[in-house]
Amino acid sequence: MAKRSNKTRDIFDEISAGDALAILRLLAKEDPKIANRIEQIAIEYLSGVDIDDIASEVYFDLDSIEVEEVWDRSGRTRNGYVEPTEMACQMFEEALEPFVEEMKKYQRLSMFVGAKNYCIGILKGICKFENASTSEYKDWAVDAPKEYFEWLVDEWKEGQKGITDEELREVRKAARVLKGEDVER
Repeated sequence: MAKRSNKTRDIFDEISAGDALAILRLLAKEDPKIANRIEQIAIEYLSGVDIDDIASEVYFDLDSIEVEEVWDRSGRTRNGYVEPTEMACQMFEEALEPFVEEMKKYQRLSMFVGAKNYCIGILKGICKFENASTSEYKDWAVDAPKEYFEWLVDEWKEGQKGITDEELREVRKAARVLKGEDVER
């Protein structure tokens, strides 16, 4: 393998993510072997979905919402009046949005086990927020965890092609355990 020059290493440090993606696409277009290797590396890279890491990130993002932002974004607006509880739910959804998009990315890539684990991680993060957060914001978003918990399971089911009964049972069981319900149902 040829040794890279210092100049090459400097380029890697300076190019943007968009530049890197464009270069990667050019390389893949030029050589089918490189395209296959890029795909292989991408699948390996994405296959390590850690439920607990996702749950921690979801919890952190939800717990970091400041109640003052709810107050700033609610009340009288140009288009009428927005209740603080309504805004709190909207902000809950906004915080979950990047995680749900990531789950859907796994589904679009037909990485259904990763999508299932991502879904369980999000659910676990929501439960952790509902049970452990002492955030003042949580008092304004009382119904959001339950509403988005159920919604997320439906979103996962909708995007999960060829879902097996066993997978569905696994996610439903995980959801019941996380919610503290009887697991035997």
